[in-house]
Amino acid sequence: MSLTETTIQIPTEHMANVFGQFDAYIKKIERAFQVTAVMRDGSMKLLGSEGQVARAHRTLDQLLALSQRGNAITEQNVDYAIALTFEEKEQAMTEIDQDLICHTISGKPIKPKTLGQKAYVDAIRERMIVFGIGPAGTGKTYLAMAMAIHAFKNEEVSRIILTRPAIEAGEKLGFLPGDLQSKIDPYLRPLYDALYQIMGADSFAKNMEKGLIEVAPLAYMRGRTLDNAFIILDEAQNTTPAQMKMFLTRIGFGSKVVITGDATQKDLAPGAVSGLDIATRVLSRVEEIAICHLTGSDVVRHPLVQRIVMAYEAYEKQNQPNRGERRRRERAMLSQRQGIRDEERQVRDRSRSGRYGVRK
Repeated sequence: MSLTETTIQIPTEHMANVFGQFDAYIKKIERAFQVTAVMRDGSMKLLGSEGQVARAHRTLDQLLALSQRGNAITEQNVDYAIALTFEEKEQAMTEIDQDLICHTISGKPIKPKTLGQKAYVDAIRERMIVFGIGPAGTGKTYLAMAMAIHAFKNEEVSRIILTRPAIEAGEKLGFLPGDLQSKIDPYLRPLYDALYQIMGADSFAKNMEKGLIEVAPLAYMRGRTLDNAFIILDEAQNTTPAQMKMFLTRIGFGSKVVITGDATQKDLAPGAVSGLDIATRVLSRVEEIAICHLTGSDVVRHPLVQRIVMAYEAYEKQNQPNRGERRRRERAMLSQRQGIRDEERQVRDRSRSGRYGVRK
């Protein structure tokens, strides 16, 4: 195999950002493309096979372009730039970075970071109802919240309504102390966290007092008509089909709805059907409704989270029973429940007979 060599000029002011602490990003690129990077006289030389050197060169060009646009390069940026280069889509990095949604209270820009997130944000702009489905860390709720606050500040909507089912995550918490608001706050805390970061605590409190921002459990949505509002239903995988239908039929004129959920993290009772699963099948061909599926490659938390998500996806795919086996298990479960109910009915009948006697 013949080796080739190419030189890249990286301005001194961008070196620390592109190279990473202790050259961690350059080492990652070397491992990914099996090339050697050498710094000499203020320029970088890449050594390796022709194709791999070209890929590494294009990856560094994209990272440099991000740095020149004022971005702090993260490990997620490097991993995603490498992945896009293998797919011959590295030019998408700059396109994604140009899509600015808004700024946090501290001035940090909020942008989509992957192609999946870009498609999700575009769908929210263009469609009336959007389903954002994907694993943890893909920015489903955070990006929806940023879009809601952007629409509210631009007076595209008159209020923001945030809701989620109040269901414990696999454990029974018992009775919680305090008034009604204190009882539901723990379930809605993730929504508050995003609002505080983007809008600021003071602005949030003022708009909350005026009724312009509402954070409430899903049960409070029944009987309402929500006009001219940006509505976000979070953790939708924990809704029942009846709850999902109830929520979707609340929507009024001038409103926009985002429904987020992770189909792999349901907290419903065993055997219960998720309203999110039913809704995505029923509404897949309805106009003005978009269904965006985010994947493990769209995870923007710590890189370890992405590896955890992908490991679970591979495990579940390998161990998932086929459709016939699932139906057999469901029928067996229903039959077992029916048998238990019949047995309980017989016990009650015998108890009544023994207590009151049997009329001859």
